[in-house]
Amino acid sequence: MNALRNKVQLIGHLGNDPEIKTFDGGKKLANFTLATNESYKNDKGEKVEETQWHRLIAWGKTADIIEKFVTKGKEIAIEGKLTHRSYDDKNGEKRYVTEVVVTEVLLLGK
Repeated sequence: MNALRNKVQLIGHLGNDPEIKTFDGGKKLANFTLATNESYKNDKGEKVEETQWHRLIAWGKTADIIEKFVTKGKEIAIEGKLTHRSYDDKNGEKRYVTEVVVTEVLLLGK
């Protein structure tokens, strides 16, 4: 059951082109957002579509793949783990971030 702990799988479309940062030594970081859509019928029988936005990051070879093949609007499937972190912004206020650290990416669509 350890393989099921903190595991996230999503299929969606990229909201923007990934932002790629290259650090000393050549290690890469990809930051991007993914939109997932869900639809259901409300009490009146009307179709309602709901979009959720997810912050994602990827490191190393996964970031390389994202940099080369993934662009805004592209449909992808990802697998990773959910992480939480905090930081102080430029005004000294504490900010909290929840993001998915991507370990696997699968290119879908055309």
